[in-house]
Formats: sequence, C-alpha cells, structure tokens
Amino acid sequence: MVYVDYSATAPMSEYAIETYKDIAKRFYGNPSSPHNEGTNAKQILENARRMIAHCAGVVPEGIYFTGSGTEGNLIAILSIARANAQKGKHIITSAAEHTSVHAAMNTLEQEGFQITRLPFNQNGQVSIQAIREAICDETILISIQHINPEIGSIQPIEQIIKLAKKYQIRCHVDCVQSFAKFPLESFASKVDAMVFSAHKVGGPKGCGAVYIHPKCKASLLFPGLTHEGGLRGGTVDVPGIAAFAVAAIETKEQTNLSHLSTLRNKLKELLADSPYQFVEAPNEVQYPAICGMQIKGLEGQYIMLHLNERGIYISTGSACDANSSVGTKAIIAMGYHIDEARQFFRISFSSQTTSEDIKKVAEGLIEIVNCTKSMEL
Repeated sequence: MVYVDYSATAPMSEYAIETYKDIAKRFYGNPSSPHNEGTNAKQILENARRMIAHCAGVVPEGIYFTGSGTEGNLIAILSIARANAQKGKHIITSAAEHTSVHAAMNTLEQEGFQITRLPFNQNGQVSIQAIREAICDETILISIQHINPEIGSIQPIEQIIKLAKKYQIRCHVDCVQSFAKFPLESFASKVDAMVFSAHKVGGPKGCGAVYIHPKCKASLLFPGLTHEGGLRGGTVDVPGIAAFAVAAIETKEQTNLSHLSTLRNKLKELLADSPYQFVEAPNEVQYPAICGMQIKGLEGQYIMLHLNERGIYISTGSACDANSSVGTKAIIAMGYHIDEARQFFRISFSSQTTSEDIKKVAEGLIEIVNCTKSMEL
C-alpha cells in the first residue's frame, strides 16, 4: 500500500494512540467536575491547551477546543461577524475556501451580510490588489485559507493581515493544512482567528481547535453554554485533545520541508516525459507536499480508481467535496473550465513518505498512460 492522501487525513501516530489510551484509562474524570478526578483531567486539558498554543505561536488563553476544523471555522467566522455587525456587514473571502467557510458565509448571507468571493490568479493565490479594491466602509472580516488543500498554494497572509489592520478589519485564517507542518510565526501573533485540525497532523478524528485573539470581539453562538469559554458546548474530550497535542508537537518536530521538496521534484522528474501536468504555484509560494495534477482527456476519478487497484491511494480534491460533481474549487477559482476541473487529481504526502513510495506512484501513473494508448490502438 502507498498512501499519498495526507491532505485528506494523516494516519494517527503511535505516540498519539498510546497517549489517548493512557489518558482515557488514568484521567477519566470530567474536567468540569470539582473533585480530584475532575481536577486531574482539567490539568491534562490545560497542559494540552498550552502545547497547542506553543505549536501555533499564540497565547493559550485564545485556544478553544472543537470537534473539528469545520466546527472551528464555523465558530470563528460566525462569532466574529455577528459581534462586529454594528460596524458593517461585508466580508471578503475567496472562491476556493474550505466547504465549512462557504457554509458559514452562506449562513451569514441569509442574515443580511454581503459576501465578496474573490477568484485565484494564475499563481493560485488571492490578489492583494483585488482584496484592496473589495474593501469598503462596511467590511468587517477577511477570511482566507493559509495553504490550499487541493493545489498547495500558499496565500500572502502577512500582506493580507497588514491590509486588514490598516482598515481595522478582522482577519480569520484557516490553518488546517499548515498547522504544525509549515511556519505560522510570521503572522500568528497578529491574526484575529486561526483554525486547526487534529487528524491532519496524526491526531484523532473528531478533534480540533480554534484560536481567537483574546482582544478580538466575538459573540457566543449559543449563549448559556459553559464549556470552552462558552464558545462550544459538550463535555470536553480530554484523551482526544491530549493525543492531538502530542501529535502536533511530534509533527512539528518531524516535518522536513527539504525532504518534501525532494519528493516533489522526484515525482516531477519521473513524470517529465509523460503528458501529466502539475497545477501549482511558483516554488516560493508552493507547499511542496501537495501536488495538484491533471492529464488531458482523462478524468481524475479514472486516475484515482486505477491507482486504487494498485494499492495507491490519492484523491480527486478535497475529501469534504468528494460528493460534488467536480471535487475541487481551487482550479475553478483559477479560471479553469469545468471539464478541466474534472481531470484534476491530487497527490499529497508527508515526511514519512519515501522515495520508493513516489517511484511507485509515478509507475502507476505512467501505466495508466500506456494502458490508455493501448486501448486507443
């Protein structure tokens, strides 16, 4: 088996699994309970909060644990937008954001907010000039994803935050694909909200976190809840959160961007004489572990199914969009035709991926081309 679908999810690390088991057995109390067992669980929870904050480069007071990155995006966007609605009801985002961001925007539109959804340029980025031109007196929030999960383009978050600060606009960044895998230090302390997901970094599914700057005004979505500062209800999953924290630290320590770049270059080298094309950004704004690709005349679904038969696991875009007719928003946002979008597929790997894995992927892709040629003859 060759697993190269890390943008969809990463296998849970052994350290995270052992941590989950240990905490579940030894610290089973409800962290909201006032007795010793609850206090012990509370200490584990707060230690994990500090670990996640340290990994992100922010203060622990701004970290709130959620059930997923999706929930984190919904909480951050809705709570910040509603809290600042008296100033205005205009929000800027991109056309290629995660499904959860679009869901939050759709909800706000029903409440009278105006949403500007900007396209990507040929680099797979949102243009700073386009954002500048979209800003108006009513603009209260800019929401842009750090690393696109489909083509791996890195957005100019520092410039976006600088622009937002100039006009006193709140800024939310979806960091699900970058947290613990790519440096956030350049903007983490300046942003108003960020979102992370455990299963992208080797932690358990059903666990995530949202960071909201302590000075950022945010409304409670459901007033009266008591857990996680009132932002999210429900008994906190202490074992899952502890596993999330150790997985994040482990991933940050093990991630080797140079190794990832080497793997990417090897794949491109092995496919140099093939008709496959990479849908990518320039090297300086490209996360190397995500390879958006396409081949003229073949649908990404066909590529995925053929490789699946060989025990090679890729995707045709974001797993959260797997049931859509296209499967990807990024290249549509870049101006590609819908038929070209259907030809899209994605290979994504991690620091645990080997050169041999990449070689097998390339061999599988080349076999598809050869089989197709044989069928045409």
